[in-house]
Amino acid sequence: MPGRHRRWQAAAVMLAMAVAVPLLAVLSAWGGPGDAAGEVWAHLFDTVLGEVAANTVWLLLGVGVVVTVVGVGLAWLVAMCDFPGRRVFDWALMLPLAVPAYVLAFVAVGLLDYAGPLQSALRGWFGRGVWFPPIRSTGGVIAVMALTLYPYVYMLARASFLTQGRGALEAARSLGLGPGAAFFRVAVPGARPAIVAGVALALMETLADFGTVAIFNYDTFTTAIYKAWFGLFNLQAAAQLASLLLILTLCALTAERRLRGRARYAESGNRGRAHRYSLQGGRKWAAVAFAAAVLAAGFVIPLTQLGVWAWEVIGQDLDSRYWGLLGRTLALGGITAAVTVAAAILLALARRRGGAVAGAAVTVATMGYALPGSVLAVGVMLTLTTVDNHLLSLGWGGVAGGQILTGTVAALVFAYAARFLAVAYAPIDSGLARIRASLSEAAHGLGSKTAAVVWRVYLPLLRPGLLAAALLALVDVMKEMPATMLLRPFGWDTLAVRIYEMTSEGEWERAALPALTLILIGLAPVVVLVKRSAAAGVGPRP
Repeated sequence: MPGRHRRWQAAAVMLAMAVAVPLLAVLSAWGGPGDAAGEVWAHLFDTVLGEVAANTVWLLLGVGVVVTVVGVGLAWLVAMCDFPGRRVFDWALMLPLAVPAYVLAFVAVGLLDYAGPLQSALRGWFGRGVWFPPIRSTGGVIAVMALTLYPYVYMLARASFLTQGRGALEAARSLGLGPGAAFFRVAVPGARPAIVAGVALALMETLADFGTVAIFNYDTFTTAIYKAWFGLFNLQAAAQLASLLLILTLCALTAERRLRGRARYAESGNRGRAHRYSLQGGRKWAAVAFAAAVLAAGFVIPLTQLGVWAWEVIGQDLDSRYWGLLGRTLALGGITAAVTVAAAILLALARRRGGAVAGAAVTVATMGYALPGSVLAVGVMLTLTTVDNHLLSLGWGGVAGGQILTGTVAALVFAYAARFLAVAYAPIDSGLARIRASLSEAAHGLGSKTAAVVWRVYLPLLRPGLLAAALLALVDVMKEMPATMLLRPFGWDTLAVRIYEMTSEGEWERAALPALTLILIGLAPVVVLVKRSAAAGVGPRP
């Protein structure tokens, strides 16, 4: 048993090192030769660094406020109030999760920019002097990102409102508190840990975003990393910028965990659903208008417009190039899903069998999802470049004079797996927790080896969790833009890269078909989330 214990520990530690080494490589970039990087830093400091930092801060503040207001407000309405269409909105408000932020960004710019159909129509009706808020602005970026990220807050806050003890809300009602007072004085304090977690997820995605801010020409750390790497051809400067983004992300993650750690609210043992407030008159229709406007702006209008654009160019774009993009995208997603699911099974088993060391290793191995793809891409490139140089010094041959691992599909899958291992780990670990330990003990008692127990006991019982893990990893890989842009091998363009290339040239119609494909595929995990929510008894089935 001690030997088996050590083997589980060793396996978990190795996976943790695979995630940690690229991050350490990013942080070590400050210790290298700095002449060229110093010149780049002087240029960045004199030109864009202050703007980049200010833009990143304003974006985080704006998105944080908007997703909190929208997500918590909608969660309260569908969980605790009765109004027309509530049952439909209950699940439909999760659908914007399927829309990548960069897709909504180019749809918004295409529709609302000065040359777009809306402003053109307004000028035709009211003259050239009509004013319209500019979409290419800080407010425009915040609005677009908030519309795709509010579901994180909505889902967690909604679940918290539905599972809060019924006694607290009914006591508030008996003391004469109306819906508004009960919301601010009872429901929100009780749901604060869930709200903080949802906002933290939204802010992590905001820090990691590249496509949306690139479409809006809104410089943040992710665009600065890309420009330093591909515009100024200085990987060290890109790594140093990535290290700043990494530190900012880790600080945000630490703050979120501290906030949730201190927020410990007791729930009543009675988890029955409290009587909903029946909205009447203007309040009823205001609730309908609020929910419908958010759903329309975040899902219905983008999907409709993408369908119109895709139909206009389907004759020329639905060709062998499109099928090649789709095939490479699915291949990368499938390979990564297989790798991450296998690693997640190992980690989940190690956490239960490997002791405290394995538990700490699991924490490190699953922190990649909180990190921007651009940071991991830089770290992977630095790590594999070092490995390549070492292999070449030993006489191994390289491609094009020095590339063995860098610039390969393996490098890209490595970055994907490090980033999305946590996505696959969560449903597998949850499924494993529901399997009785006596089953494996009985199998071992009958003489089965560990591999046989995993294959014949755990895997069949984990099948639903394995499917969910693979599906979530597949879709996240397909939508990932910054890591793909920075690490993809020559000729390995994906649907996300195609969207970036077409939107960079203002070809909204040509970007529509790959964007529509990503949304339709991305609906699969959203449907899984909706069904799980309904099965758990925290909402109606769609």
